[in-house]
Amino acid sequence: MLITGENRNNPAPGTALLLAAAPAGKGRLIDAASVLPALAAVPADILAGTSGAAAATVIELADPLDPQTVLTRIRAAAAAPGPLHLYLAGQLHVDRKQRLLHLALARTVPSTLRYTALPWHWLAGEMKARRPGTTTVVLDLVADAEAWQQVTGGHIGLGDGTRMYGRIAPAPGGRRRVAVPVHLKAVAAIWRSGARPPLPQLHEQAAVQAASEYGQDGALLFGVAAAPARTPDPLPLPLPVPAGPAAQPPAPGAEPPPSDPHPAILAAARAGHHAEAAAAASAQEDQALRTHGPGSVQVLHWLEVRADLARLAQDPARSCELWMTAAEVRLGRQQTADDPDVEGAVDRAHHQWEQIKDAGRARQLAPALVVLRRRVPGRQRGALQLLQRRLEQLHERRAGTLPAAPNP
Repeated sequence: MLITGENRNNPAPGTALLLAAAPAGKGRLIDAASVLPALAAVPADILAGTSGAAAATVIELADPLDPQTVLTRIRAAAAAPGPLHLYLAGQLHVDRKQRLLHLALARTVPSTLRYTALPWHWLAGEMKARRPGTTTVVLDLVADAEAWQQVTGGHIGLGDGTRMYGRIAPAPGGRRRVAVPVHLKAVAAIWRSGARPPLPQLHEQAAVQAASEYGQDGALLFGVAAAPARTPDPLPLPLPVPAGPAAQPPAPGAEPPPSDPHPAILAAARAGHHAEAAAAASAQEDQALRTHGPGSVQVLHWLEVRADLARLAQDPARSCELWMTAAEVRLGRQQTADDPDVEGAVDRAHHQWEQIKDAGRARQLAPALVVLRRRVPGRQRGALQLLQRRLEQLHERRAGTLPAAPNP
């Protein structure tokens, strides 16, 4: 798929190439293509790194079959004189004969890896040929055991002139476990919120958010200092939804404008002043309600901020309740049940419900969550069944047919 956004004021175009690929069937280690709808919803100029100052072209390759075809598309994108942003989601393997890294494609199997996967050195060669400083590569990859040894041994470089961000993780363990491109999904969520932080901050936020939602997996991070294991997480929507010229995100490297309340609210929450943070966010929501009306994106923004503040305050029941409300508002705005933002709200509500230690409160919130989960099943298989099973256990425990759960 090719998307072009044109700005005639600047002839230097930018290009974004989105490559998401993984083998079909049992060889799949990551659901790479699941990130494409979220990235496709980001404005083309943001993906291409031109931020409205120049034309922007987005090229999307979803589970391509032939490495030569992929190379041709990469070569064409690399030949463009403007900035190039390459987004890679997929899995890495090592061929048996030459012991070289390859990015698996849709028809890749171990016995035909050399002919059905994209050799990493092909990609590196195209990137190294570009003018230094014009290329950015964002990785969200998993590596099997042999590939992981090469990755951690430093055999993943794309040249000194290429900026690299993102993560490579060891392949998930256990039978039939398939990873998701958590870093790229977090990046897309931040951009779709209206935030435009500088690239290092963007990827730092995405790394922490991914670690918070999916846990630590020993991933190797690029362009990010670290993803702390248990530090407080950034708010899911760290900057306000633009509502006019005065609400535009700050320029890269600039301090947030004094009118932006988000940094102070987040600082208060991280300092443990949860009541003050919640009150400030609630006041912002009230102001948005008066200015933009119920159901507006501005009101929805602050509702979701309050939901995440409740999580940071370790009040999972309140967080669950607010996330359910956010999901209902989004559905009321005619967003579909498979919209990533709707699914995300329901998934967060479900996750927070599972953290509730007060069995009575969990039972109280469960019926509404079950109704919502039936409407928005999400992408995790069996989520509704798991929810109903735990609810049954809560009722059985209340009736005295199950022993009380041990204290953690």
